Amino acid sequence: MGRPIKSVAPLPRTTLTEAAFEQLISHVVNGTWKPGDRLPPERDLCQQFGIARTSLREALKGMELIGMLDSRVGDGTFVNPRSEFLSRPLLWAFTGTDHNELHDIMESRTIIEENLAGLAAKRGSDEEIVQIGHAIDQMRHSIEAGTSILEADMSFHLAIAAAAHNEVLRNAVQLLRNITRQWLYYKVLIPNVAPIVLKRHEAIYRAIAARKPSAARTAMRRHLEETMQLVIQVVEQHDVAASRNGPPARSR
Repeated sequence: MGRPIKSVAPLPRTTLTEAAFEQLISHVVNGTWKPGDRLPPERDLCQQFGIARTSLREALKGMELIGMLDSRVGDGTFVNPRSEFLSRPLLWAFTGTDHNELHDIMESRTIIEENLAGLAAKRGSDEEIVQIGHAIDQMRHSIEAGTSILEADMSFHLAIAAAAHNEVLRNAVQLLRNITRQWLYYKVLIPNVAPIVLKRHEAIYRAIAARKPSAARTAMRRHLEETMQLVIQVVEQHDVAASRNGPPARSR
C-alpha cells in the first residue's frame, strides 16, 4: 500500500477538487506512491486533506481518466506504471489521425524494439530469457485454446525490453505499444495470423537465447515490419467499413 502522507495542510475550500487533484498527482510524481502501490483508504485521505469524500472521489476519477490510477472494485485504487499515464494523452491525440502518423508510430516501434532485442541477447540474464520463453508458451496455449494472443504478445515484447536493461527504452516501447494496442488487438484476430506471429516470436527468442544480437535484431525487424503492414491493412479496412456505414443517424 502507498505510504501515508505526513503533515498535509487542509486544502482551501474554494477549489477543493482541483487542489486535491494537484496534491494527489504530486504524491505519484514525487514517488510517495509508486507504481503498483494501493492508495490509502478514502476515509484516511479525506482526513489528511480535510475534504469531503465527494471532492476526493472527483479528484481520484480525474486521475483515473488520465491513466494515473486504476480503480478495482472490491480491491482498492492502485498507481499505474508511468508509461500508462504518459500514453493516455497520446492515445487520445492519435485516435482518428491519418495513416502517416500511424506509420511513424509503427516505425518508431521497429527502431526501438529491434535494438532492444539486440541488447537483450547481450545483457539478459538466464532468468530473464526464461521469462521471454514463458511468454511464447502462453502464446502457444492461447492458440490451442482458440483465444486471443494479445496479452501473451505484449508480455513477450515487454520481457525482451526488461532483459535489455535500459529503462528509458523500456518505458518508450511500453508507451508505444499502449498507443497501438487497439490495432494490435484487431491484427491478431485476422485469420491465420496468430501462428505466423508465434513463428516470428520463436525466431526472435532463439536468437536471444543463443546470445546472437545481430540475428535477434534481424528477426525482430522482420516481425515488426510484417506487423506494420498488417496494422495499416486493418486500419484501412476499418476506415472503409466506417465510410460505408456513414455517420450515425441523428435522433429526432
